[in-house]
Amino acid sequence: MVGDLSSVVLVGLVVFLLCVILNHFLPLLLKFGVTPRGTFGWPLLGETLSFLNPHSSNSIGTFLQEHCSRYGKVFKSHLFCSPTIVSCDQELNYFILQNEDKLFQCSYPKPIHGVLGKSSMLVVVGDTHKKLRSVALTLVSTTKSKPEYLNDIERTALQILSSWRGKQQVTFCDEARKFTFNVIIKQVLGLTPDEPQTTKILQDFLTFMRGLISFPLYIPGTPYARAVQARTRISSTVKAIIEERRSNVGNSKRKGDFLEILLSVDNLYEDEKVSFVLDSLLGGYETTSLLMAMAVQFLSQSPAALQQLKLEHWSIRSSKEKDEYLNWEDYKKMEFTQNVISEALRCGNIVKFVHRKALKDVRFKDYLIPSGWKVLPVFSAVHLDPSLHGSTLEFHPWRWEKQSQTSKKFTPFGGGPRFCPGSELAKVETAFFLHHLVLNFRWITEGVDHPLAYPYVEFQRGLPLSVEPILPESPF
Repeated sequence: MVGDLSSVVLVGLVVFLLCVILNHFLPLLLKFGVTPRGTFGWPLLGETLSFLNPHSSNSIGTFLQEHCSRYGKVFKSHLFCSPTIVSCDQELNYFILQNEDKLFQCSYPKPIHGVLGKSSMLVVVGDTHKKLRSVALTLVSTTKSKPEYLNDIERTALQILSSWRGKQQVTFCDEARKFTFNVIIKQVLGLTPDEPQTTKILQDFLTFMRGLISFPLYIPGTPYARAVQARTRISSTVKAIIEERRSNVGNSKRKGDFLEILLSVDNLYEDEKVSFVLDSLLGGYETTSLLMAMAVQFLSQSPAALQQLKLEHWSIRSSKEKDEYLNWEDYKKMEFTQNVISEALRCGNIVKFVHRKALKDVRFKDYLIPSGWKVLPVFSAVHLDPSLHGSTLEFHPWRWEKQSQTSKKFTPFGGGPRFCPGSELAKVETAFFLHHLVLNFRWITEGVDHPLAYPYVEFQRGLPLSVEPILPESPF
């Protein structure tokens, strides 16, 4: 009996090893010589660990440098347990993004689905994604220029900055996250920072964020498991808020937030509405705060850019009454601010790459992308390509005076049908915060703290700043 059991285990192990070997090496033999050059690395893991090796976010990292040098801007590899085509080519990246659901499809690793949820707009495909995206675009278009929304942004920025007075040092990433969370929680759920539900959601959301980029091992106590559990708790809290809002329809003042509009949408399931809220929190919290941190860090290294930014905002502020709120017309005047934001996105590369897979055999130029293979368009490689951007490693906002901010060689928010619907909101929040920051404080970075890609970007020390208030009457 024991011998039979041992034989079964041995056979099972042999079958497993054969499957691993076939999964890894068989794609190399199929259509050999037609796919881009490259190597698959180790069985099962392939080259994933090398690809994910931390590096400065304003560089493409050793892995891509070596592979592009050896194989060219498009090469094959084995990443995330799948044969993969990696693209550092602007033309192929654009082709991939524009052919979503035709030739390519969003294909994030399964563990990401476990954390984000099966109804998240980030992972759903086809008609479900189109439906959720349509709702997102409607919400953004009706929100971005509303005085109530813009006033909330400005009030929150002033509250954060007023708390700096009397301090000599702040950890900017923490302050930026506090700002973006307070803005997005008000806009999405109509909650203020001092409400118990806000505190509960924030605690769970921090756990969720820590697990989102952790090793995907669901064992109680691991960051990944805690993230999945935190998402469940956030979902329960959001569902309770939805039920409370429904029960008070007609009995309370209209809040004008995302949730109010979501409740009027009939073609979304309850889980889709909850996932939509979580996606909004994720986009409005982490990526926007990182954009703010990038801008502040790069400005601290470029006195000329900071001076021109101050002059632009001093000009806008001097044309307004004391304590008068900024409006949409003021935002549209912030032309150099837009250049600063674009350059921070190009240099900082908050989103390094996205996950896609080929739905069929795709021929592009001289090579084949086989059906079923993963495809990774790497945005950072294009943003930092010296043949496309002169003085590529230099933070130079003035380049955008002559260069389009919507082109194949600049895709910080993705492209095609999956272009980030909240991109304009992120820019508005960053611009308004910078307006009051540059007019009320001077700062210097404390020590060296470059943003690192893990692959998701993070400042290891949280970007500590020494801050000093300045008189608002003078731009200098």
